[in-house]
Amino acid sequence: MQELKNHLKKLSKFESALSLLHWDMETYMPPNAVEKRAQIIGEISGYVFEQFISEKTQELIEKAQPNDVESQAILRLVKKEYERMKKIPKELFVELQIETSKAQQAWQNAKKEKDFNLFKPNLKKVVELEKKVIEVLGYEENKYDTLLDQYEPGLKTKQLNEIIPPLRSFLVEFLENLSQGKQPNTEILEGEYDETLQKRFSEELLKALNYDFNSGRLDVSAHPFTISISHNDVRITTRFDRFDIKNSIFSTIHECGHALYELGIPEEYRELPIGDGASMGIHESQSRFWENIVGRSFEFWKFMYPKFVKYFPRFEKIDIKDFWRAINKVERSLIRTEADEVTYNLHIMIRFEIEEALINDRINVDELPLIWNEKMKEYLGISPKNDSEGVLQDVHWAHGSFGYFPSYMLGNLYAAQIFKQMKKDIPDFYQKVENGEFKPILNWLREKIHSKGKVYQPMELIKMVTGETLNPQYFIDYVSEKYKEVYML
Repeated sequence: MQELKNHLKKLSKFESALSLLHWDMETYMPPNAVEKRAQIIGEISGYVFEQFISEKTQELIEKAQPNDVESQAILRLVKKEYERMKKIPKELFVELQIETSKAQQAWQNAKKEKDFNLFKPNLKKVVELEKKVIEVLGYEENKYDTLLDQYEPGLKTKQLNEIIPPLRSFLVEFLENLSQGKQPNTEILEGEYDETLQKRFSEELLKALNYDFNSGRLDVSAHPFTISISHNDVRITTRFDRFDIKNSIFSTIHECGHALYELGIPEEYRELPIGDGASMGIHESQSRFWENIVGRSFEFWKFMYPKFVKYFPRFEKIDIKDFWRAINKVERSLIRTEADEVTYNLHIMIRFEIEEALINDRINVDELPLIWNEKMKEYLGISPKNDSEGVLQDVHWAHGSFGYFPSYMLGNLYAAQIFKQMKKDIPDFYQKVENGEFKPILNWLREKIHSKGKVYQPMELIKMVTGETLNPQYFIDYVSEKYKEVYML
């Protein structure tokens, strides 16, 4: 077993180098370096791919004799990944790495120019390659299941189609009910916010939430992300909008949640298949927990508001309750990352339906802008004015991350269920938040979730933590209670 671990740890070091190259590509790399960087990433990725699917890996898998839960999980995960990767021709794997690297830069340019046509050729290529991967990997009922499994092991399209309709019905009706309540005054948030001050406040937020700047850093990117380079190197990016302070605040807290999870995974799990989050849905539960359940709570702002006012003194005259209601305003908005807790899952449902249809050849890339706009009108009653507000707003398709979006919705559902259990174990949860005592909350998450790495399947883990499998009712109860208070219903 130790030989297999050593082999995997060696390959993991190359993955760390690739992570660093990707981080640089989205933060500081000069634009003219795209072509060469894509080739470098392709070359290193190809080498790791070859080494992983080699006879040596197969021999070590066959020889391995796990003697504990962690070793059993390592063997289970590496066997699954080996069997998956072995089916993919190296040329196809490398081509996908190169094309997604190019597509990311094309997406950035297209988004800036608000023109989907500048990204369309790259996206067509990525979609074509993703479909080839699905064909060689195989599928049972739905092609999309093959992609879902990469992010949420064991999840099927069929299960999502069971979860979504009742949740969608509740959200649409609840959205209508809130329109009858007392509307928050968001005019108090209008105005210009200095980007330097936004960054300093973002750093203040991260320090308060126990993000370790000796093990990470904060930078700016077109689309906020968290990336784990190695055990004590987990980096965050955010973005600043001069006219929308909520953007940087909640992007920063969201990414902090991801980073805290990564930093809480045991060091001995690192460089091994278990040295990761249980799934992207569980990962998103951590970011959404800190962003929404903590970061959008009234108690959180009772603690942070004096610090916020220090950077933006014009809020001295604004009542904290009015501020809290304003940052929790529910509205039919265009941008997913800026959406409130009530409408957010509707944004995810739109993306899931489009992706699933695209992968199953019921729609094509040329139709995406039109279909996107139609679904926005159907679900949220609004239409984007340009492609940047619509089909170009997310980087995921440029990455080739088809199947990822449902993780965000699952993250919201998991987070509410985890929170229900946490309140039983920490009855004075909101008092601790109001006092700025976030360490006991983080320690609870570390014990129950972070310390488990990827040893357990996501549904196993959620049952271990909460005593039951995924139950969307906890999310429905959470948003109902909170937003009736926000809207004074």
